[in-house]
Order: sequence, then C-alpha cells, then structure tokens
Amino acid sequence: MSRNKNSKKTVAILSLMFFTTACSLPSYLVQQNENKNIPAGFTSSQDTVNTAKISWRSFFTDPNLTALIDTALQNNQELNIMMQEVYIAKNEVRASKGEYLPFVNAFGAGGIEKVGAYTRPGAVEENLEVAPGKKFPEPLPDLAFGVSASWEVDIWNKLHNSKKSAALRYLATTEGRNFMVTRLVAEIANAYYELMALDNQLEILQQNIEIQTNALEIVRLEKKSARVTELAVRRFEAEVLKNQSHQYDIKQQITLTENRINFLVGRYPQVVQRSSQNFNTLVPIDIHAGLPSQLLANRPDIKQAELALAASKLDVKAAKANFYPALRINASAGYQAFNASYLMKTPQSMMFTLAGELVAPLVNRNAIKAYYYSANSKQLQAVYQYDRTLLNAYTEVVNQLSNIDNLGKSYALKNQQVQALTESINISTILFKAARADYMEVLLTQRDALESKFELVETRKQQMNAVVNVYQALGGGWN
Repeated sequence: MSRNKNSKKTVAILSLMFFTTACSLPSYLVQQNENKNIPAGFTSSQDTVNTAKISWRSFFTDPNLTALIDTALQNNQELNIMMQEVYIAKNEVRASKGEYLPFVNAFGAGGIEKVGAYTRPGAVEENLEVAPGKKFPEPLPDLAFGVSASWEVDIWNKLHNSKKSAALRYLATTEGRNFMVTRLVAEIANAYYELMALDNQLEILQQNIEIQTNALEIVRLEKKSARVTELAVRRFEAEVLKNQSHQYDIKQQITLTENRINFLVGRYPQVVQRSSQNFNTLVPIDIHAGLPSQLLANRPDIKQAELALAASKLDVKAAKANFYPALRINASAGYQAFNASYLMKTPQSMMFTLAGELVAPLVNRNAIKAYYYSANSKQLQAVYQYDRTLLNAYTEVVNQLSNIDNLGKSYALKNQQVQALTESINISTILFKAARADYMEVLLTQRDALESKFELVETRKQQMNAVVNVYQALGGGWN
C-alpha cells in the first residue's frame, strides 16, 4: 500500500514539474526571415557568364603580380591569424560532439574513517566480524577503483542543435577566411598597379624636366638677345626646380607603396619586382557580371552571413530547450574494500551504481530566460547582418560596373587631351622662338601637358583598380 502511495506521489511530482515548465515557457519573441529578394540583373543584360568563376591565377596575367599574391597567401600574418580562428572553431565542433556523448572517467580513491563507538555504525562494527575471529579494523580504511559515467539524454535535441550550430560556425569561419583572401588579393593587386603608375609618373616627370631644361636654355638665349626679361628666366628656373623637387615626393610614395606590398606579402622592405614599362599598354579585362543571384554562391561574406544566421537559429532552439526537464543518467562500477588483500575479490568486493534523475527549473529562471532572450536577439542581428551583406554586395558590383564604364570614356577623352597638349608644346616653342608667343604660353602649355599626362596615368590606374574591385565584388579571388 505504501509503495502505491509513493508511486502516486512521484507521478504527481513529475506531472507538476512538466506542467509548470510548459506553462511558464516564454513564447518565441520575434520571428523574422532573411530577405533574399534582389534585382534580376545588374544591367539590362541577362548574361549568366560570371568573371568571379575565373581563378586569380588566370585573372592576373602579370607573373610578378601572381608571384606576390602566391607569397602573400603563404606568409600574410593576418591571414594566418584567421586560419587559427578556423582551427579554434573546428575544435569547438569537437567539444560540442563530446558534450553529446557520455562522459566516462576512471577513478581511484582511498581513505580512512573512525566512527564513534556509541553510534549506530560503531555499534554495528563492534558486534560484526569480518571473518571468524576477526573484527572490523579500527580505524576503517576504504579503498576503491573503477569507472564512472554520466550522460545527459538529449530528449529535446539541445545538444544536437548546439553541435550543429558549432559546425555551422566552423563553416562560417572558413568562409570568413575565404573573404579575407579576396580582400588580400585585391589589395595587393591595387597596390601593384599603384606602384606601376607611380613609376610611369616619375618617368613622365623626368622627361618633362628635360623638356623644361631645354626651354630654359632657349629663354636664356632669348634674354641675351633682349627679347625677354630676367623674369622669364626666373619663372622657367622655378618651374624646373619645382618639378625636380616633385621627383622626391613620387620616390617617397614609391617606397611607401613598395613597403605596403612587402608588409602584405609578409617580408621585410625590399624592391618589388614589376614591369612598369608595360603600364600604358595594359588593357582592362572584359568583366562579365553574371546575375545578382550568383552572388549568393560566389561571395564568401554572404555565405558566411548565411551560415552564421543558420547557427543563430539553432542557438535559439538550444536555449529554448533549457526550459524543459533534463534527463541525466549516472553510473559507476569497480571494486571497493577496506583491505587491499580483499580489493580484487569477486564478487564480494565488486560494486556498481546506476541512477537517473529528471531535473527541471522551477524557481529563479531569470538566467535561463535572459539566455533565451539574448539568443533570440542575436538571431535577429544575424538576419539584419545577412540583409546588410547582400545589399552591400549588390551595391558594390553596380558601383564598380558604372565606374568601369565611366573611366573608359574618361580615359579616351584624356588620351586625346594629352595628344593635343603634347603637340602644343612643340608649337608653343616654335612660336616663342619666332616671337609670336609669350613665354607664359610656353610655360603654361608645358605645365598643362604634364598634368594631363599625370591624369592619364592616374585614370589608367583607376581603371585597373576598378577591374580588380569588381572582380572582388563579384566574389572572385578566393578559389
């Protein structure tokens, strides 16, 4: 009769535990899904060919540039730091798998106990013989060894969801590493083209200095014949000195750019090998943007945001499972005796335990609720981050495609400007010798020609940078 009463009490307690847990379970706060609706195309064209599919080794044809990128992928410190983040995430997956499996430990224990003679255990030991004629030893040693195990039964998939979430975050860090590769490749390529442009600007400046030096000699001869004043001589001298000084500004920029590349490559300052004489003949590669939907598969940062979002949704489920009762099973087995000579006697010294417990939070659930609310907020953050990443990716591609188109038109006009001003230098010099042009016309023509040549080189550099940037924006460079 008493057993039936105890069973009914146990059932009542368990029912109350489940009922209380179910009634006080907070509802899912906010449910919001990511927005994958993007425009059908970047332009009116619906070409599915995508330049992002080209590997960076094929996209960049300059052997000096490909050698720099290849070295950077091996030695760049930031990339190597990111690789350790990937390894850390991989180990977290291992740890979550360990949580999912039973914990098994080996143990060994030893101790000694002296109980009072007028206590229940003392009175029993006093009148109990271990063997005929042998009393319990006093004090009583206690020796034991064996194995113990504990396992939380994953009824609500809490551990399963945590393990899957860790795996998704590992994949997200891998995509983060790929995104870093795309940025590193683009940064080195842009710096390399900047270095080539500076070399060409230095060469143009030196050629202009030579032209201006020759013009200075002509002005000096004209002064001797009293056709110009000392003012003209001084103005030409100042222009030559200004450009000679400007050489060292460009040389300093070359040094800084070289060392920026060296830092990205992971080596100490040294000369960067390049073929700058071919810069003017570089032709920007034709870019095929493909379809905006291809960004979802090509851009590592979008895939990283998508994986992080999936992981955050599982974190919410795992946090919600903390409100449900948890079933834990504990067991141990081994040998235990008060004397080492009896320790291995079987079955007398064998011992084992097996117990299960069902635990549910009833009071002071604020910590669990806070964890659940935080997981929900992080999931919303991941949704917004995904939407932001997708919007940013589409905008970057559109901006760079427009930039390529406008720079192409600008370069064509600037090239005509350079040709016209280059011809005007000779014309102004001839007119000056014939006293049909003022010296300021010669000076300003040379200055305008120099600036236009600088701008032409700068526009070519911007064209090459735009091609690199749209290649990165489309998701190329990591494969």
